[in-house]
Amino acid sequence: MITPPPLRPGDCATIVSPSSKISEKIVLGQKERLESWGLQVRIAPHALGSYHNFSGTVEERLSDLQQAFDDAATRAVFCSRGGYGAVHLLEHLRLEGFARSPKWLVGFSDITALHSLLQSRGFQSLHAPMGKHLAQEAPDQAQTLHLRQTLFGSPLTLQKKGHRLNLCGRAEGTLRGGNLSVFYGLRGTPFDIPAPGSLLLIEDVGERPYHVERMMYNLKLGGILPRLSGLIVGQFTEYTEDRAIGQTLYEMIHEMTRPYGYPVCFDFPAGHTPENEPLVLGAQYALTVKKNSVELTPLAER
Repeated sequence: MITPPPLRPGDCATIVSPSSKISEKIVLGQKERLESWGLQVRIAPHALGSYHNFSGTVEERLSDLQQAFDDAATRAVFCSRGGYGAVHLLEHLRLEGFARSPKWLVGFSDITALHSLLQSRGFQSLHAPMGKHLAQEAPDQAQTLHLRQTLFGSPLTLQKKGHRLNLCGRAEGTLRGGNLSVFYGLRGTPFDIPAPGSLLLIEDVGERPYHVERMMYNLKLGGILPRLSGLIVGQFTEYTEDRAIGQTLYEMIHEMTRPYGYPVCFDFPAGHTPENEPLVLGAQYALTVKKNSVELTPLAER
């Protein structure tokens, strides 16, 4: 995996909206925060646009992202938000210019589709907060500081408290995944997750537990779950537990993964929550899970 170079003060960054539309206030707030880090920030031509629920037509969104990917001066591409629509761009994006000048793609949620594209071509990218977080959270909020630190070349060792359902152990592997619904929709495509040696991150928002179970069974029956090195269960938000699966959502995931013997941690701070830690997808990490603690440590590239 190719790691984009760390940012330096004075570097150029571009804000794009590859999916749903977003308010100008949030994008301007995002721009202001990034400029406070010493970056020169450009807003893509259609980042503030509106076409149905999207920020622009497929052609407009593609043009913005392609220009940002091709621009040798742009050192990071920050997504303004997720929503829906990034999948429209996958078959059209060209990465020749990106390969000549690799840069950080920053975002999560629907942006998982773009992360999957980059990983399929051998590039790391950053699962991390986007416009609303940067515009509205305090400048010294922990995950905001962690994002800046990661982008400027110092990936973090992340530690959190344990969870009663944790499956203990230690594993190393390539961190992959993101939003479960999004990468589930890419199963069987060239952008699918390569399971062997992967530490898989899953998170989602607004999905009913039986929908999550259906997706997890796809990963099980499709050979993904049995071949992982470990599983990181992030934040599942804006849902209500129901009786359809006879267990809580976390209990269902625990029972499905327990037979495999690899470490699984629950309630990791990643997903649709202010405590959304920056994670380098495509990078090597060590995951150490204990009943009372979890540690996710970036490893030096071998």
